[in-house]
Amino acid sequence: MENVQRKPGFKQVCVWPACVVGVDKAAEFETFMQENFKVRVQYLEEIKTFPDTKMGVTVPETGGRNDLFFAVHNDDVEKFAIPRLQAGIRWIEDVLASCNYHCMIYDERVHDYKSW
Repeated sequence: MENVQRKPGFKQVCVWPACVVGVDKAAEFETFMQENFKVRVQYLEEIKTFPDTKMGVTVPETGGRNDLFFAVHNDDVEKFAIPRLQAGIRWIEDVLASCNYHCMIYDERVHDYKSW
């Protein structure tokens, strides 16, 4: 599987952990974000997390969480920076930072979503 191509002007990718939308509801999600956060977004995909590992051993009852990936329009990133926190939405760069996760919970390809 490959990453979803971002439309021009949608550079910053966000992750909304434990959020289920469904590709068939992508347009409704984009409208929801416009109405509630006043930002333009592009629905990208939803990814199930891999299980956590500790010292190379899978941690029971972890993984399988549905995380939503979407991109924010470049002109809306600044005004979305604070409001997103109340909903638990994170920048992709923060999610993938090695200091936040000691194991990979997403496929390696997700790193290509980073905007820098």
